[in-house]
Amino acid sequence: MVYASVAQAAEILREAVPLERNHVALHLERYIEQDGQSKKPILFVHGVTFSSHEFDVNYKDYSLARYFAKHGYEVWLLDIAGFGHSETVKDGFMPDSDYAAEDIEAAVRCILARNNLSSMDVLGWSWGTVTSGRFAARHPELVHRLVLYAPIFVGMGEKAVKEPFHHNTWGSAASDFQRKADGSIDFDIAEELLVNTYIANAWHYDRDSSPNGGRRDLLVSDNVRLIPMESINVPVLIIAGSKDQYASPALCKEAFAMLSNRDKSQLVIIDGGGHAMVMERPYYKKFRENVLRFLQAN
Repeated sequence: MVYASVAQAAEILREAVPLERNHVALHLERYIEQDGQSKKPILFVHGVTFSSHEFDVNYKDYSLARYFAKHGYEVWLLDIAGFGHSETVKDGFMPDSDYAAEDIEAAVRCILARNNLSSMDVLGWSWGTVTSGRFAARHPELVHRLVLYAPIFVGMGEKAVKEPFHHNTWGSAASDFQRKADGSIDFDIAEELLVNTYIANAWHYDRDSSPNGGRRDLLVSDNVRLIPMESINVPVLIIAGSKDQYASPALCKEAFAMLSNRDKSQLVIIDGGGHAMVMERPYYKKFRENVLRFLQAN
């Protein structure tokens, strides 16, 4: 199925590419600018509650997918099994972090076969850093460069996750935006219309529930290492905001020191940025410029 964005129909083609793994139909979508130039593929991997639409908040110029599509990339978005437009699953605990890493592998192999390439770039956000990090550790031959954005390196604290599906609410959709002292969203950092667009997308694409396998993996002791950093030997960019509640600068520095390929890797902490800095007015340009610079390095 091929369909075009209304706002940019003449510029960016969006194509849904059939993919199935473990008898589950997965939503894999390509964004590519129609300018006749050759493109490098990159796969974006979403977090634990909401699906890959978070990379295409089509408000002003905030869409990360469209930004990279305009800067020489064939951008791919994947919804892990049970999320977004991928087929629903009966057991919400089934798509855990290791299962999701295998969905990523299936998507990467599909993309590489289409492009006749041996490796490609991958960017994961939040839980997507756990899943893409595990994939990269197991299949370094398939990864050119890896971006860990707002990485969750250790468990977020022990909490029993008894229900296989998470009940999605407005609050969970808005939870990654920075707050003022009174608890309200800081619209000086994230524009109100952008936040509303993101939340509307969450309801449209993810509805009222999402699988809880990844959340159960995350809600463990902070002594548990979630990403096998010492086993990742491809070039890695660790990029996080100094105000990210899940990825402290100290944890990022510790994880960077574990990499075997530090000479080709980078650590970037964006002062003031939060977990969703890709959508934060003061920081989104700094974020994507750092990512693009890393991916284009020799």
